[in-house]
Amino acid sequence: MGFFARLWLAIVSWFKIVFDAGFAARVLAIRDVSALPEGASDTAVLPGARDALPPRREAAPRSDAGQRDAPAPRTDAALRLLALLQREGRLVDFCEEELSGFPDAQVGAAARSVHAGCRKALREAFAPVALREEPEGAEVVLDAGFDPRAVRLTGNVAGNPPFRGTLRHHGWRASAARLPVSDGDPSLLAPAEVELA
Repeated sequence: MGFFARLWLAIVSWFKIVFDAGFAARVLAIRDVSALPEGASDTAVLPGARDALPPRREAAPRSDAGQRDAPAPRTDAALRLLALLQREGRLVDFCEEELSGFPDAQVGAAARSVHAGCRKALREAFAPVALREEPEGAEVVLDAGFDPRAVRLTGNVAGNPPFRGTLRHHGWRASAARLPVSDGDPSLLAPAEVELA
């Protein structure tokens, strides 16, 4: 699964976790399975979940202060994107905030602001365009030779094209890739702010 597909999955999943308690519980169960030591019995937590997880990586070494040292990034593109989402939408601040003490209306208002900023950042950096021009809910026909990477078939998939179905999601393609240039430590997502009196 490519970087941008994983990024989009993370963003969509984050909102689903915040607003769907059942989905959040299932994600927590998978997370708990991945935190178990290798060889521990996890079938009571979520049968078969370990098979769906990526191979376990070694833990990052600890520094003298007991904190885990951040692994060296393989590329700074992901960090530059995260810094952009933080700058425009304060995504990291929102994700790191403990929201359990806030009323739903206040969380919703904050999510609206984060959404607007992150949407602006994604549009400037990637200029996403819909893969299909038809409105969602429209009947579509997929002839032989359609790109299975660009169209995922769901429902009762049997036989050979042409396929006739309902467009549930129009899909996205990045028409650009304009990430800001990092001028220094790419792991620095946002500077600390100190207000002087």
